[in-house]
Amino acid sequence: MKPAEGSTVIGKSVVIRGELSGNEDLYIDGDVEGTVTLPESRLTIGPNARVKADVSVRDLIVFGHLTGNVKATGRVDLRQSAVVKGDILAGRLSIEESAVLTGRVELKVTAEAVKSSAPAVAVHVPEETSAPLFTQPKA
Repeated sequence: MKPAEGSTVIGKSVVIRGELSGNEDLYIDGDVEGTVTLPESRLTIGPNARVKADVSVRDLIVFGHLTGNVKATGRVDLRQSAVVKGDILAGRLSIEESAVLTGRVELKVTAEAVKSSAPAVAVHVPEETSAPLFTQPKA
């Protein structure tokens, strides 16, 4: 696995403890403990990485080990060698076969996804009834 061109690289012999933040893509293949904040960028956790951190990024690709909660405004990709222990909040999620995820997943609907999807059927249900909130449209 080679880092994307233009990414900042934290090599496999590097150990970082503390807060990591920035505005450029980052490739971690070493040990990081603390927090990682890249609100406008992609974080790639390489196959040798051991990350124990809460992560807040635009996009995340995981090949190695991540322990901590993830908040991604874009996409999270868990590749086949990934081991993730923590909750994921993201716009989209992709999990390859053999990847391991222990935690909760919440996918947020973005404004773009709402525009491109088929129209939804909304049903108003008064509070005092116990009717279902959604119904299937008749064909």
